[in-house]
Amino acid sequence: MLEDRDYMRQPAYHEPRVSFTVALLIVNAVVFVIQLISANFPNGQEIQDKYFALSLEGLKHYRIWQLLTFQFMHAGLLHLIFNSLAIFFFGRSVETILGRNRFLAVYFSSGIIGGALQMLFALKWPDFFGGAVVAVVGASAGAYGLVAAFAVINWTEQFTLLIYFIPIAMRGKTLLWVSIGLALLGLLTPGSNVANAAHLGGILTGFFCVRHIFQGRWPQLELPPRRSEPRELAAKSTGKYSFWRSAANKPDEELSADEFLQKEVDPILEKISAHGIQSLTARERETLEKAREKITRR
Repeated sequence: MLEDRDYMRQPAYHEPRVSFTVALLIVNAVVFVIQLISANFPNGQEIQDKYFALSLEGLKHYRIWQLLTFQFMHAGLLHLIFNSLAIFFFGRSVETILGRNRFLAVYFSSGIIGGALQMLFALKWPDFFGGAVVAVVGASAGAYGLVAAFAVINWTEQFTLLIYFIPIAMRGKTLLWVSIGLALLGLLTPGSNVANAAHLGGILTGFFCVRHIFQGRWPQLELPPRRSEPRELAAKSTGKYSFWRSAANKPDEELSADEFLQKEVDPILEKISAHGIQSLTARERETLEKAREKITRR
């Protein structure tokens, strides 16, 4: 029955579950307090910038760990607050859909690659991106990676964002292009003390991780389909799990629970088994909800 499928089982709410999103926020806050305290010691700020913030000078001296440590440091309270808000609002959804391990993979890989891209820009154009004299800190590259991941997961879904307390409705693909556009605009206006190259690197990494690694959607050359009787795509996946439903068939409401499970749900479950639940389309998720309702009414 439908309840026997793993993804339809209700979570065991009595079991403790650590939110890595909240854990990241706590660690960032603790590190910021340590920054404030240590800066009051002799050479404290200099040690922070030399050994833990990200810089060309540090990488030239093989301080590779800076690609990780710079993500936990912030230049001020507002810097910490804005990054924390992005991690909180987008990270919770990404962690819920992808799971904790993939959530961390997206976050830290976005931060590392974003930081590396920022250093490449500083090396190539030192006059515009600070070169060896500017140390980079902040979780924004990882946060932008989570924004991109959220955009891919909700590619065609409409949601509402509060931008400067103004509610704006958009879809995931719109959010992605807006984020890329802002990062590119920042690259064209250097001197703002914002690591826009790191933002762009984080966005591209988050998109690549979810779209091409987790969902396995690689560009393919497809021939246009031949014209035939009207058909409706009920579920689409690769290999033997693709199936079609004729538009002349009975609508979902007229199918019995067993017929509905066999014709509509089982192929979707096979797709989940092959590619993961994150590969489902919006229509397939609606189909699963209908299945739950039919089972409940029995």
